[in-house]
Amino acid sequence: MTELRLEELSAATIVAVNTLSLKPGQEQFLAPVSYAVAATVVDPHTTWQRVVLDGDEVVGFVSANFSVDAPQEHFRSVLWRINVDADEQRRGVGRYAVENLIAEARERGMDHVDVIYEAGEEGPEAFFRSVGFEPVGETEFGEVVARIVL
Repeated sequence: MTELRLEELSAATIVAVNTLSLKPGQEQFLAPVSYAVAATVVDPHTTWQRVVLDGDEVVGFVSANFSVDAPQEHFRSVLWRINVDADEQRRGVGRYAVENLIAEARERGMDHVDVIYEAGEEGPEAFFRSVGFEPVGETEFGEVVARIVL
């Protein structure tokens, strides 16, 4: 792996993001990437979307939202999505993306970052715990709400 870097999601990188592969079983925990991309149309000022590059290759994608006016606390500073290509998982790409997301949240004056996920054997809980998220509750639909306090 060369040096990782972040870039804003763009027309030049969106095709690569849409073709990131998943490990077997992971697809049940992710909505299509196009759902996350559509969020920028709703409010491009609060949405933060970045691709993770290793050299010139897109190896990951992270999408978050920062809105102090969100009606529910766990939507005010939230990691909506993180995808790391199947071949790049367990190499630090996801951790790099989360570290940069936390830096962005601090820069915006947030005091926490939440993530909402569905629990399950092949799900993302182990990753989220490994980067510092701790469960703090559930949504009305039974999804886990986990938080990193900044």
